[in-house]
Amino acid sequence: MGEKRRISLKSILIHIELLAVAVIVIYPLLWVVGSAFNEAGGISRSSIFPENISLENFRRLFEDFNYGRWYLNTLYVAVLTTFFSLIVHTMTAFIFARFRFKGRKAGLLTVMILQMFPSFLSLTALYMIALNFGMLNNLNMLVIVYVAGGIPANIWLVRGYMLNLPWSLDEAASIDGASKLQLFFKIILPLSMPIILFISITSFLGPLMDFMLPRFLLNMNERRTVEVGLFDLIAGTNVDFTAFCAGAVLLAIPVMCIQLVFQRFIFEGLLAGANKGE
Repeated sequence: MGEKRRISLKSILIHIELLAVAVIVIYPLLWVVGSAFNEAGGISRSSIFPENISLENFRRLFEDFNYGRWYLNTLYVAVLTTFFSLIVHTMTAFIFARFRFKGRKAGLLTVMILQMFPSFLSLTALYMIALNFGMLNNLNMLVIVYVAGGIPANIWLVRGYMLNLPWSLDEAASIDGASKLQLFFKIILPLSMPIILFISITSFLGPLMDFMLPRFLLNMNERRTVEVGLFDLIAGTNVDFTAFCAGAVLLAIPVMCIQLVFQRFIFEGLLAGANKGE
């Protein structure tokens, strides 16, 4: 009986802790969503349950601010980052996984070391590079930085997955007269789709949730991303908190949809990849 009571008490404490964490996480989210549908105004007018549900804040985002342009800028950066990340990261990982060449270990070690440094350490250097090359307020500069910044982590992920693919595939392709490019595009790439889907989603979501880099490199209003534009709504003297909440809700919609739609496929793909070498 004593053992059962201890187990029951432990279960109760665990559920209380999980409930507390859920409240801490969910309450701010509900407050932001509720504030988005409140009447326009500052933080004093925001509440979880609005007295009069209104879409005024969403209208003002597009009419009084430049939210539509900010949103398109963010999608532009996210789509290009995903596209070029797939090309650069998968082909580089393929070279490290299926080729043997001089300097291979040194290159992998360099990639591993680069993962140890936080990205904010390079902000000053990136700003000076953008300034000297005339790429301040240029969205393509963000794409270049995001693609380059994702190289260390994504190369290791994709390379590890490709190493688990049987080497007999390379031998069979070589016997059939296939080139290395044909081996990559027709055999290795299709078999690596689970991990490629994973890095595609992370590459797309990264620009949607990054604030620091766009804040450093983008100053013009029409060149801002959503994160920078929303920050300015609450950072100045004329704080518009309800409009900020409305913009945050619109930004969260694609992020939430992507995670809900692709979560199962990512999980199943990564589990399948764990057994590739058996």
